[in-house]
Amino acid sequence: MRIISVIFSFLLLFAFSSCSKFSKVQKSKDYDYKLAKAEEYYIKKKYRYAQQLYEELFPVYKGTQKFEDLYYKYAYCFYNQRLYRDAENLFKGYLEVFPNSSRAEEVDYMRAYCFHKQSPKLELEQVNTTKAMGMMQTFISTHPGSPRIPEATVIIDESRMKLELKEYRTAQLYYNLGEYRASSIAFASLLNAYPDSERGETYKLMVVKSCYKYAKMSIPEKQEERYEKVISEYEDFADRFPDSKLLQEAKDLSKSSTNHIKDIKNEQNSSSAKR
Repeated sequence: MRIISVIFSFLLLFAFSSCSKFSKVQKSKDYDYKLAKAEEYYIKKKYRYAQQLYEELFPVYKGTQKFEDLYYKYAYCFYNQRLYRDAENLFKGYLEVFPNSSRAEEVDYMRAYCFHKQSPKLELEQVNTTKAMGMMQTFISTHPGSPRIPEATVIIDESRMKLELKEYRTAQLYYNLGEYRASSIAFASLLNAYPDSERGETYKLMVVKSCYKYAKMSIPEKQEERYEKVISEYEDFADRFPDSKLLQEAKDLSKSSTNHIKDIKNEQNSSSAKR
């Protein structure tokens, strides 16, 4: 217990000593010394201290040759503290102030990368995922010879897969809840949005299944046209994926729909005959 107390006291003393030294640096009127200490903190990855000193030195070095490097490292201080929203704004500002900098390509990439780092869990809104994908696509178009293009491409693919998976879960949830009209629309939208997806056949089958379930639970007056929709969606499935292993299941639903339509028409004819 005493050992723990001694260690804790030592850490407190060390922290107080560090704060005291930093406070002296902050109070210094020797701006070159202050900048040198900021660089030292930056190299030692003490980004919070470096950030505070760079911030205080902004008005001093603005317009000088040292300002670009100061601004560059100031932005990275936020990035390295995982303050990605602030870092993105600073990278954006850097590009506006130094559009012709030799670092412009790197900073442009880092701005897009900050959105990627802010991409949330799948359950949450994916605004930053969409922005990351769009900005990486813009980066590739703007810097066609960049060595960062392969990494940007990977991020685009990962973002697209994440967005697709989120939409898939939403569509599947509609189906699981018995909201079959909504699920048919959602799965059709998925297929249109991601036509080259590996799950394309599954999405199309789910459209057919959703339409079938929707027709089956409909009021009699609406069933015929909705079973016809099932047949139409099956035919589209067969055109798109003629070799699909899932085609038979869709075909069975189409046949069942045809039989239901026959039954509906027979019943209608029988009712007419009785009149």
